[in-house]
Amino acid sequence: MVLPYYVSPEQMMQDKAEYARKGIAKGKSIIVLEYANGMLLVAENPSASLNKISEIYDRIAFAGAGKYSEFENLRKAGIRYADLKGYAYGREDVTAKSLANAYSQTIGNIFSEAMKPLEVEILVVEVAEEGLPNELYRIAFDGSIGDEKGFAAIGGQAEELRLYLKGQSTESGGGCS
Repeated sequence: MVLPYYVSPEQMMQDKAEYARKGIAKGKSIIVLEYANGMLLVAENPSASLNKISEIYDRIAFAGAGKYSEFENLRKAGIRYADLKGYAYGREDVTAKSLANAYSQTIGNIFSEAMKPLEVEILVVEVAEEGLPNELYRIAFDGSIGDEKGFAAIGGQAEELRLYLKGQSTESGGGCS
């Protein structure tokens, strides 16, 4: 007689989250800093042929940490999304917010429905036109989205980098110089 195998939904989600966090922690970190004239994206990348940071559309950048093949597929999907939306409606309708929401839905659906979650964490950054604020969104492995201000860090040592950058921004009066 075969015994039925049961795992509670809560335990399954915890296991998926732990699996994704371990995979992301293996990757190199990426940081984004906002400054007076734009945004600075920095990544340690030992490969000359694999890119962790790229442009998605006008003034919109993408950065991914974790499993390269997974965030590269997301990057390509984001480019297609932005091109189609810009063509169908208008270039000004393509925003970091709409792109981050699309990524959040896709990643969240995979986390909830697939056996194996994506081992990725991504950033979507938009340098605003004059007079408007820059936009910076962090999308986690479970699809949760964060609207970051001033700086963000993802990947291997992200938590330590966030603590360091938070200390630096409070010492200098709130923003990066």
